[in-house]
Amino acid sequence: MSLILLGCAQTSQAIRQNAQRQRMDIFTEIKNDDTPAQGFVILAIKATIKTHLEGYYLLESKESIHGKPGYPFVINIDGQAATWKVDGQKESLPRYDKDGKTSHHPEAGEGVKYILEKKIQLRPGAHKVFFGLPADDYFKEMAVTLKEGDSPSLEFKPIYKYKTRPTRIPDFKKGIKEYEVNLSNERI
Repeated sequence: MSLILLGCAQTSQAIRQNAQRQRMDIFTEIKNDDTPAQGFVILAIKATIKTHLEGYYLLESKESIHGKPGYPFVINIDGQAATWKVDGQKESLPRYDKDGKTSHHPEAGEGVKYILEKKIQLRPGAHKVFFGLPADDYFKEMAVTLKEGDSPSLEFKPIYKYKTRPTRIPDFKKGIKEYEVNLSNERI
C-alpha cells in the first residue's frame, strides 16, 4: 500500500514540477489569425479524454474536476510549461450495438469529453515533451524531432483501464491507463 501511495506522490510531484515554467523562449502559441515566423515549425497538439459526469461516484471528492468545466492539460517542452484548461462537452455514445450486444467502444456511455487542440511554433530540432493530466495523476514524457518545413501533429490518444466483469473491455469510467502518442500519424 505504501508503494502505491509513494508512486502517486511522485507522479503528482512530477506534474507540479513540469507545470512550472523554467523558460519562456521555447514555443509560442499560434492563434487563428497569427502568421508563423520564418525558421519555425508549427506543431499541432491534440489530446482528448472522456470522464464520468459530475456526481457519478457517490463518494467522489468535491474538488474533483471530472465532469466539470476547466479540465487541465499540462504541456512542457524543454522547460517551458503551459497549462491549458478545456471545457468539455457532454457526450453519450450507445452502450449497445444494433444487435443488442454490449458495445466494445471504450467511450460508450454518458460522460464529458474534453478535447485540447492547440498550435504552437518552435524551432526545428530535438525536443523533450512532457504531457500531464493533474486531475488524473498521469504523465508521459517523450522525445520528438521536428524538421524545418514540416507541419507535424502531436496527438495523444487515451487508452482506458479495463472493467473486469463480465468481459475485459476498456471503459472511460475506470480512468486513464495510458496514452498512445503519435507524431504525424506515426506512433512514438
